[in-house]
Amino acid sequence: MSQPTIYHIPVCPFSQRIEILLRLKGLSEAVDFHVIDITKPRPDWLLEMTGGTTALPVLRDEAGRVLKESLVILRYVEERFGPAPGAQTDPMARGIERLMITREGPFGMAGYLYVMNRDRAKTGEKRAALLDHYRWLNDFLVRHNPDGTWLFDTYGLADIVYTPLFMRFWFLDYYEGFDLPQTPEFARVTRWRDACLEHPDAQQVSYEQIVKLYYDYAVGAGNGALPEGRERSSFVFEPDWPGRPMPPRDKYDRIASDAELGLIAAT
Repeated sequence: MSQPTIYHIPVCPFSQRIEILLRLKGLSEAVDFHVIDITKPRPDWLLEMTGGTTALPVLRDEAGRVLKESLVILRYVEERFGPAPGAQTDPMARGIERLMITREGPFGMAGYLYVMNRDRAKTGEKRAALLDHYRWLNDFLVRHNPDGTWLFDTYGLADIVYTPLFMRFWFLDYYEGFDLPQTPEFARVTRWRDACLEHPDAQQVSYEQIVKLYYDYAVGAGNGALPEGRERSSFVFEPDWPGRPMPPRDKYDRIASDAELGLIAAT
């Protein structure tokens, strides 16, 4: 192995963070990316490498050493390939950056729990929980850079960490009709989110791709699990997503069939 390899899930937001950072540094070719099919059991060689854990991404360096967790791998990239552009170098700015990043886990979880919910009576509760996180982010941005676009003057590590989550939340737009309220309390975070979505180094995935591949999440089945009555996951490699129709939006009423989702190859 001549350079590090990252093993990851297709359209994985945590892997995309690393791809964005490498592209921002002009080092997209410095790491090999190897896709793992999550619709099948993890291969034995991968489980042996990870010590039995199934979470991805995982990085293996040229010496065979292994790192897990996307935030840890981002730090590895920073320290191996240089601090700029990316993480802040001033100690106080780095502390502010890290503080904002501590909220990414609960923020992402709120969005995934929202899309996976199939109880209409709980929809308002899930929406409110996500908006609470957006409200915190808005206040944080107003406190540290009220008139800017990013957390600091340029697109950096904290922005990179959140960008893939904003993109995955396209599934909330499609399946839940969710968007940020156009009110002053969300104005700053809306400006930030929209700029993150449009950043040229963060275009590894598309709206259509997210909506199609994450259909199973919208009906309560995540990480390659099969929804009731289905035989193929929406994450299958073939037929590939560009040739599939857009999924139905009525997630609370039924689960679409394999054929309706275009998951059965034409014969």
